[in-house]
Amino acid sequence: MTASRMTDLPELAAVSAQAAQERCIGELIREKRPISEPQIEAILAYQREHGLRFGEAAVALGLATDADVVFALSQQFHYPYTPQDRCHVHPELVTATEPFGPRAEAFRAIRSQLTMRVFGPNQPRRAMVVVSPDRGDGRSYFVANLGVVLAQLGGRTLIVDANFRHPRQHELFGVPSTAGLSGILSGRQEANVICQASDIPSLFVMPVGITPPNPLELLERPAFRLLMDELLRKFDHVIVDTPPASSGSDAAVIASRCGAAVMLARKNLTRMAGLHALADSMVAASAQLAGVVVNEH
Repeated sequence: MTASRMTDLPELAAVSAQAAQERCIGELIREKRPISEPQIEAILAYQREHGLRFGEAAVALGLATDADVVFALSQQFHYPYTPQDRCHVHPELVTATEPFGPRAEAFRAIRSQLTMRVFGPNQPRRAMVVVSPDRGDGRSYFVANLGVVLAQLGGRTLIVDANFRHPRQHELFGVPSTAGLSGILSGRQEANVICQASDIPSLFVMPVGITPPNPLELLERPAFRLLMDELLRKFDHVIVDTPPASSGSDAAVIASRCGAAVMLARKNLTRMAGLHALADSMVAASAQLAGVVVNEH
């Protein structure tokens, strides 16, 4: 699905949310698990006796699972998520599979900060890159999950994989990588360079495509800046994955074309000297540094 086919998503989301909120949680749970009328009465009685919510009572009686309750809540409040039993879902997408868990809550807190500092209505329109000093710091994991929680707000969100050295976004979201950013910057006419993420209606992914032999030269072309400007007109949020600073100058060049950056550090592994050098390169690239996030995992 390309960006040009998304014009009716907000209207459809509003209708879907209103319809789901008019339905009770018991009815929604019954879509996932057959519960008889006597069992419904038993749940209600247990609920009254123990002062629990309906879903909690159903789980306590063994008539529903935690996953059933999460499904019902997501339908009631129009909160997109990916059921854990989907075998194709990558385990690193914790904000999609565990939307009410502690890690998802941490990403929502980061989303709130970035909304004020980068994506707010009084801020200039900018794409945001995620940078870090070294490989293994968790940039792709961070970008993917931040993209999910931004899309869960309802705005159209695009993840651009600009890590030509070691791309991963196509693996995390299970989308093809035969076409993507490298083809656009090389001037090739490619279709379907933007893919919709499964189960998250407002989230889209632009993979790297064919890994190029000259990544830095492609990124330095004027086409990259023009592409970012065009994407910002079509999407509410654009987040860009990058190679580590230790791999070369790619991250600084990408940041200069995007305008904003957040730095990622790995707990007990990232050295302060590397962070200071990376921060200096962001300043030299004229990118607004939104902050530093410490990855504990």
